[in-house]
Amino acid sequence: MKLSIAILLSLACVFTYAQVPVEPAQGLSKATKEAAMKAIDKGVRYLRSQLNEDGHLGDPGITALALTAFFKSPRKYGPQDGPWVRKGIEYLVKCQKPDGSICRDQLAGYITSVAILALTANPEVAKQHAEVIEKARQFLVKLQCDEGEGYTPQEDIFYGGFGYGGSERPDLSNTQFALEALRAAGLPPDDPAFQKAIVFLQHCQNRSESNELEWAGNDGGFVYYPGNSAAGTTTLADGKTGHRSYGSMTYAGIKSYIYANLKPDDPRVQAAFAWIQQNYDLSQNPGIGIQGLFYYYHTFAKTMQLMNISVFIDDKKVAHNWREDLAQILIQRQNSDGSWRNEHPRWWETEPRLVTSYAVLCLCLCIE
Repeated sequence: MKLSIAILLSLACVFTYAQVPVEPAQGLSKATKEAAMKAIDKGVRYLRSQLNEDGHLGDPGITALALTAFFKSPRKYGPQDGPWVRKGIEYLVKCQKPDGSICRDQLAGYITSVAILALTANPEVAKQHAEVIEKARQFLVKLQCDEGEGYTPQEDIFYGGFGYGGSERPDLSNTQFALEALRAAGLPPDDPAFQKAIVFLQHCQNRSESNELEWAGNDGGFVYYPGNSAAGTTTLADGKTGHRSYGSMTYAGIKSYIYANLKPDDPRVQAAFAWIQQNYDLSQNPGIGIQGLFYYYHTFAKTMQLMNISVFIDDKKVAHNWREDLAQILIQRQNSDGSWRNEHPRWWETEPRLVTSYAVLCLCLCIE
């Protein structure tokens, strides 16, 4: 697990955008930090209250996200804090199948990815379950749509992507979680899996210079998978039908390019960065309103952190202290019982245990 820590440190050092330091202050204000700490504690207590008698949340995916929130919180909860942590870890480990996947019956790719992120978030847990993590890593590598599955980069638009598992087609959401998990599990940055993933990422980007598919536009943003976008379609300048870029997938695309070892001056990264400069917005998931809003917040915060940006300057030269902006929104939206919930039902965001895990993880990133 030392390798994964070294990789993340190198990413933070190398992948830095040289935006001019300006006011406001780069971190949270004292008042916001204190409120954020209280909100995290309330969120953790809510998640603890939802654990069943076996110490988990009834689903390995949500359990993994909640465990990651526990481990990432400023209090750095771990196995020593009691059975409410240990039982969740034991549950994930027991969910591992002979092929290395960590799941029940469905969504093997996604749940294995978030399980890896949970098990690697605490050094003690990572050391204790190194074999489980390695088997899960091997499963993810085999899951990629590549030559081993009969795909070729010349013929298949899904080449290099990761899906939910089995024969299910890949998408950018699963791919971003898989790439993050592979790096966390110690897969070297020069492994062919990352180069293959770039092929798929290009096919999800509205950048015709690197995406030969006829629907590709030129705004630099990303869609869910080639030829499909939750933001719908548009008419391109040449009269063809294009697919609209939107917030959560564009941040997922940038995040994935970073894990695939592309540098800030790469034109594909620069095009995506220009899109987020033009669409900085925390009142909604840009392009699709409040659909997937907390997923968007989670991906937004992780990507900003990876880009090593404290103050984000948009295309109008307006400076945004993104940590302060995001923390204040989350603090205001927290329910009295410590949970968060999206009123829009898409992507299970009316499920407070899922959304609360996202929100706590976001606040942890704001405090860092």
